[in-house]
Amino acid sequence: MTNPKVSEKYFKSIIFYIRSLSRIIKVSNDIFSFPKPQRAIMRALIQRVSSAGVTIDGQLHSHIGKGLLIFLGVRIGDSDAECINLAEKCAFLRIFEDPEGKMNLSLKDVNGSVMIVSQFTLYADTRKGNRPSFIEAAPPQIAELLYDKFITAMQGLLGKEKVACGVFRAMMDVALVNDGPVTVIVESKNS
Repeated sequence: MTNPKVSEKYFKSIIFYIRSLSRIIKVSNDIFSFPKPQRAIMRALIQRVSSAGVTIDGQLHSHIGKGLLIFLGVRIGDSDAECINLAEKCAFLRIFEDPEGKMNLSLKDVNGSVMIVSQFTLYADTRKGNRPSFIEAAPPQIAELLYDKFITAMQGLLGKEKVACGVFRAMMDVALVNDGPVTVIVESKNS
């Protein structure tokens, strides 16, 4: 036969310990919680241009007429899938005017050219302090592979003669005449 007072006391102590343990777990989860991994999204800042050129060490490296200047940012976790998706979005983005003056035509429709420049600073994080952090940008070895894949994809979509580019990791002077101005940020879909 069990003593009801002992059973009740024992039961209350178990409830107390369970509640204490749940508070400890909640506090430790708050202290030791890690940020959820960001979804991979490749980013392009696109400017509609009348002309654009890249100069490296005082020498004109490449130049285009009417078309798009694309600053390409590669993020940690980006893959070939994001690269192909973003290239298709850029090639078929309807930001050129039709005869009625509406943005209804794509780069391919207007037979325009594209200049592609790598731009890891598109992933600058300025939420803390005055110095940007670039921890979301992909490491150069990975970013360069995807930058080259993006160029190849655009060449496949538009033709090699329609695609010009900068030099990965080079210090470049980029000149452009923004047409409009029209500037758009385009991101790949989450794969």
